[in-house]
Amino acid sequence: MSSSDYAKDVLVSADWVESHLDEFQSDDPAYRLVEVDVDTEAYDESHAPGAIGFNWESQLQDQTTRDVLTKEDFADLLGSHGISEDSTVVLYGDNSNWFAAYTYWQFKYYGHEDVRLMNGGRDYWVDNDYPSTTEAPSFPAQDYSAKGPFEDIRAYRDDVEKAVDKGLPLVDVRSPEEFSGEILAPPGLQETAQRGGHVPGASNISWAATVNDDGTFKTADELRDLYATEGIEGDESTIAYCRIGERSSIAWFALHELLGYDNVTNYDGSWTEWGNLVGAPVEKGN
Repeated sequence: MSSSDYAKDVLVSADWVESHLDEFQSDDPAYRLVEVDVDTEAYDESHAPGAIGFNWESQLQDQTTRDVLTKEDFADLLGSHGISEDSTVVLYGDNSNWFAAYTYWQFKYYGHEDVRLMNGGRDYWVDNDYPSTTEAPSFPAQDYSAKGPFEDIRAYRDDVEKAVDKGLPLVDVRSPEEFSGEILAPPGLQETAQRGGHVPGASNISWAATVNDDGTFKTADELRDLYATEGIEGDESTIAYCRIGERSSIAWFALHELLGYDNVTNYDGSWTEWGNLVGAPVEKGN
């Protein structure tokens, strides 16, 4: 599906997606295409033919606990949209795949075997005039049974505390202004923490540094060099975090899937949790 020196064959090109649009629009669940955005406004305006629309905010997290979906709810979501355990699922979305990468991570958390990202995401598809439609597909429901959860790709607050104590690598993928504590959230987005700053000892490697101007991922060599400058070379347990866990999914994807570094986890609680914990250590400045 792709020709690169990435550790895993988990990226597909927009050209590849276009060449498989018939399969994505078929009732046969072998192939499913899913657009994941923070909400569905962009999807409603236009999307790739056959693409299912997932709302990250309302459909991919528990609305009461702000946790990931339960195994049962995850299975219900996928099955109700015609996705089977054997489906090849290709995900793409807005903001250079922020929320699509988070969804990819959640698919892997619940053990889906064949899931990919479309390189470049929604903006690449739209900017390069690939086919689009406003029609939302309806597929026959499938009986989906989720696996796991596979906790080896997820970090919790106590894992972060242990990493701080042991001096293990932490990757903060937020902007320098968020990292320093100057601001609490990207401009225009909700401030979800009581205080700014970063986890002590964290390296600030922005998610944006992992992609090119067109939203496609940088080469394996470029990614390897990017993280190596901060001493992250896959030989130690590494935790990625951001504000709500979606931008850090990009770093997790780059490190764990594209570079093949085994011991990499996504702290989906991220700064929304850490920045509100009473007594949790925080550093400010760069």
